[in-house]
Amino acid sequence: MADVDALSSAVYDTKQWEDFLKTKYGPYKSSKETKHFYEDIKGEKTHPSVIAFLKENHEKQTYDYVRTMKEKYGKLNQGEFSIWGMLMRLDEIKVNNRGGDVQLQQKEHAFQMAESMRREGQPRWLVMTALIHDLGKYLYLLGEKQWTVVGEIFPVGCRFSKEIAYPHFFDNNPDTKNEKYNTKFGIYEPHCGLDKVNFSFGHDEYMYMVCNNLGYLPKEMLYILRYHSFYSCLLEGDYTYLLNDYDIEMMKWVKIFLQYDLFSFTEPLPVDLNDLKPYYVELISEYFPEKIRW
Repeated sequence: MADVDALSSAVYDTKQWEDFLKTKYGPYKSSKETKHFYEDIKGEKTHPSVIAFLKENHEKQTYDYVRTMKEKYGKLNQGEFSIWGMLMRLDEIKVNNRGGDVQLQQKEHAFQMAESMRREGQPRWLVMTALIHDLGKYLYLLGEKQWTVVGEIFPVGCRFSKEIAYPHFFDNNPDTKNEKYNTKFGIYEPHCGLDKVNFSFGHDEYMYMVCNNLGYLPKEMLYILRYHSFYSCLLEGDYTYLLNDYDIEMMKWVKIFLQYDLFSFTEPLPVDLNDLKPYYVELISEYFPEKIRW
């Protein structure tokens, strides 16, 4: 489990990352403008802690590291909790660090997204996806550091894209010098499909494993959970040489989801979240048992 100092640092630095996303993405309202706000990320004008986090992330997310983490957390032996309980648990993480109280605002963001989707008539399964998409940040409570919990995801086992934010930080990643991994396709085949590709490990992959273990959730939900932070492909069109026909079919849903994920920071918050609880408790019960393995 995480010690207090490590958790404090992780929560503070994650707040900087999420504030960065809010600042950069908040003003944009239309999917037509996705190119512009992704270029803001690459402008390298942001909080020093975000830069430090990205440096560590790019240097340490190696193929071997990813395989180790998937093996570790793929066992799903970190406890049994309800979806609602995990949503409340993460949102109640509050620490005093670096001059003030800092809190992980998972519930706020989840309800902003979900309510925006409800208002616009999106499918119930997509509303459900919005509610749970960040719950893999339970990794923080298990002692993992920020660089292995949040951030954009990218393939490992092949050449790192120049379209990833701060790509020069990959220069110190050992895989960059490994002839097995530093070519365009690396260990993969052209258009092999993303399910054959290993990605940097974080809350996306972890929540996918938790949900995929149930064996019956909508394929679109699982795909979004796994790839919603794959910005270099979704927003820049890179890595398309790894996609197969199934990926192309699913990507349209991820892009719809991404609009809400990145733009909902400016959406109004519900006046009283308790008023929404009956609806969401019922929604959760449609897709999940009372408790699931984490």
